[in-house]
Amino acid sequence: MAERFELQGRHGKARVRVSRVWRRPAAAGGHSIVEWNVAVSIVSDCLPSYTSDDNSAIVATDSIKNTVYVKAQECTEAVSMEEFAVILGRHFTSFYPQVSEATVTIVERPWERVAVDGKHHSHGFKLGVEKHSTEVIVKKSGNLLISSGIQGYSLLKTTQSGFEKFVRDRYTLLPDTRERIVATEVTAWWRYPFEHVSQIPSKPFCFTQRYQDVKKVLADTFFGPPDVGVYSPSVQSTLYFMAKEVLNRFPEITSVQLRMPNLHFLPVNLSSKENPGLVKFADDVYLPTDEPHGTIEATVSRPKSKL
Repeated sequence: MAERFELQGRHGKARVRVSRVWRRPAAAGGHSIVEWNVAVSIVSDCLPSYTSDDNSAIVATDSIKNTVYVKAQECTEAVSMEEFAVILGRHFTSFYPQVSEATVTIVERPWERVAVDGKHHSHGFKLGVEKHSTEVIVKKSGNLLISSGIQGYSLLKTTQSGFEKFVRDRYTLLPDTRERIVATEVTAWWRYPFEHVSQIPSKPFCFTQRYQDVKKVLADTFFGPPDVGVYSPSVQSTLYFMAKEVLNRFPEITSVQLRMPNLHFLPVNLSSKENPGLVKFADDVYLPTDEPHGTIEATVSRPKSKL
């Protein structure tokens, strides 16, 4: 009896770690370094390798790994991770006739230039915390999707946050409050409008600068003005205003996805029969915990044209 199954496959190489240094004189800005964790996944016409012993159309994952290093060396001028992902995607979909699509995901380890005596060092760097990430999908036709993001962006404020008037039923123990610590670790993704490689500006669009800009807008909106802050009635409300502000500030961003777990700081009260007031909470001592934690996420997009 003939087999009648549908088969769709893809393969690639993950956790390809590559670092690239661009060496310029101090007067020209000094050295630049990036450290990227690259994953490449390709869709190719190599189905016989699954159904029989024919490997003739497989692009070896070792070759995919090697290509990452070759293309990194070919970038004689500094490039953003988004630009490098496009370079890789275009290579795999044009160099190999059987490859119809390439997805390139990159996470950057945040080496940041140090300052000594208030002056930027020409070749000294320290490791930061939050990570810049990107996912680029390139098709053989040249169509593409470019998304960028932030991972591990920890934000906290010690006041100007509350949570009240939520659903109450027999399972509810949480009291209303207008005074609490709010803390989160933001994961953000935003999408750019480019739909074809030909739409990427000939004058290089600075994806890296836009990443820094978005990061600042997210934090500024979360915290509010430095002297008085801004009240947050819920993580949901703060999330929406953060995403909305990014869209309002940057017309080239079409959508923003935010994941903001609610990391709890629980009031500490300690007592015993012998010492009923060992620690009596007075807005001062907390137990930080992220297990369990609330999970809040949403995507905010521009309205689609009705034309």
